[in-house]
Amino acid sequence: MLKGGLDGARWVDPDNYHITLRFIGDVDGATAERFSDALAQITAAPFTLFLDGIGSFGRGRPRAVWAGVGLSEPLMTLANAHEQAALAAGLETETRNFHPHVTLARMRRVRAPDVAKYLEQNGAFLTPGFAVARFNLYSARASRGGGPYVVERAYPLEQV
Repeated sequence: MLKGGLDGARWVDPDNYHITLRFIGDVDGATAERFSDALAQITAAPFTLFLDGIGSFGRGRPRAVWAGVGLSEPLMTLANAHEQAALAAGLETETRNFHPHVTLARMRRVRAPDVAKYLEQNGAFLTPGFAVARFNLYSARASRGGGPYVVERAYPLEQV
C-alpha cells in the first residue's frame, strides 16, 4: 500500500522483501557452504516483528526508501548469531551498524524534496506484529538494483 506517489522510484516486488541479517557479498562455494553450515547451528525461538516508519538512505541524493523494523532482543540476538556464523566461515567482521529494514524502492534520479514529501506523508507507517518462524539464506541473481533473490536454504526457528 506504500507503492506509488514517488515518480522515478523502482518499487521492489513484494516477493523480494526481506530483512538482511548479515550480507556476505560474492564468496566462493566453499565459503558459502561453511556459512550455510554455521547458520544451521543457530538455535532461536520464533518471535514477533513489526514494521515501524519509513525512511531513506542517501541523504542529499536518496537512493532507497525503506520500511523500518521495530528493534527487539530476539532480532538483535539472531543478527549477532549471523555475524558469528560469518566469522566462523572465515569472513571479515561487519563494520557497518545493523539497521534492520525492508527496502521498498530503489531510486536514481528522484529529487530529494520529492522523497522528503513522500516520507512526510507516509512516515507514520506501522504494521501489526507478524510471526517470524524461520530465516533464509538468499543468493541474488545478477540484475540491476538487487534481486531477484533465491532461497538457497531455509532454517526453521524452534522453541528452545
